Amino acid sequence: MMNLLLPHLGNQPLHVLCLGAHSDDIEIGCGGTILRLLEVQPIVRVDWVVFSSSARRRREALHSAQLFLKRAKSKKVIVRSYRDGFFPYLGAKIKDEFERLKRRVNPSLVFTHYRHDLHQDHRVLNELTWNTFRNHLILEYEIPKYDGDLGSPNVFSSLDESTCRKKAAFLKQAFRTQASKQWFSDDTFLALTRLRGVEASSPTGFAEAFYARKINLQWQ
Repeated sequence: MMNLLLPHLGNQPLHVLCLGAHSDDIEIGCGGTILRLLEVQPIVRVDWVVFSSSARRRREALHSAQLFLKRAKSKKVIVRSYRDGFFPYLGAKIKDEFERLKRRVNPSLVFTHYRHDLHQDHRVLNELTWNTFRNHLILEYEIPKYDGDLGSPNVFSSLDESTCRKKAAFLKQAFRTQASKQWFSDDTFLALTRLRGVEASSPTGFAEAFYARKINLQWQ
């Protein structure tokens, strides 16, 4: 397995775009990696967009973004209220949202949903991400769920155990509406990072995993 390092950017910011269908998706899928990225990169600009929320879920999303993005030098958090479960039928409106986003941001790195996620809202965001950001590094994150749609990822982000536990703690702290769901627990989040850590041969034993369809190697 080859280890790749993010380029040294000096005083140039790393611009990260995080896209999530629902209020906790980004945090579950790549929250640990975001926390680690903000530790090691001196200047990070984050655009954080959540597409579906109720009034209460919106408050949770904003609270969570503040927790996860505390160390970001610059951040913009947007929480929309498209109807949960109906994204395939709201395609034109959500496409317009992506077009507005494209005119405003040109990210270095995009986090979005996994292509083969069985939740219909997640798949719509994935398709529009690839349709909109054609010349960008896109990493697709995974969400554990009842559907059993986890695949075989090909990109791993090694994380230490403390970062994984901080991610789980932030999720529990921010998303109290989800506490009664049987899958929403520290065990779930830690178990997945431990499993992906094994697959990645992570020196820390923990990792988050992603799917990268296109990576362009350039030779100097």
